[in-house]
Amino acid sequence: MKFFLIFLTVIFVFLTGKAQTTRDSVILTVNNLFTAMKNADTVMLGSCFADSAILQTIVKNKEGKTTVKNELLSEFISFISHEAKGNADERITIETVKVDGALAMVWASYKFYYKGQFSHCGVDAFMLVNTQQGWKIQYLVDTRRKTGCN
Repeated sequence: MKFFLIFLTVIFVFLTGKAQTTRDSVILTVNNLFTAMKNADTVMLGSCFADSAILQTIVKNKEGKTTVKNELLSEFISFISHEAKGNADERITIETVKVDGALAMVWASYKFYYKGQFSHCGVDAFMLVNTQQGWKIQYLVDTRRKTGCN
């Protein structure tokens, strides 16, 4: 009887852990990004991204035309390196996670607070790749606005 209970426990842990591990690992990588930002931890921040990561923001220019602004990962890390702990606080709500093998997509709405003051909101769209070092952000594109931030 004792062997049977141990066997069932192992099977349960294996099955439930297997079903959640991939999704949870993807979410952990995304959450680590925002933890690193808030803590001004550039080592942790850099570890969230693939070496060839692409960062972009969709913005409206002065004429009101939608444009895509590219940002270098090194510039983003440099910005965070000059911030005090707590200055860059992006609060996300993950709405969608999709995984297919070594590719994952995360869609998350957010509100960004800078030095304790609301700055802007929008959506972050992540594409992650499962590397030998784990899930890494390969592509991040976001929107930014100051209105309609419920």
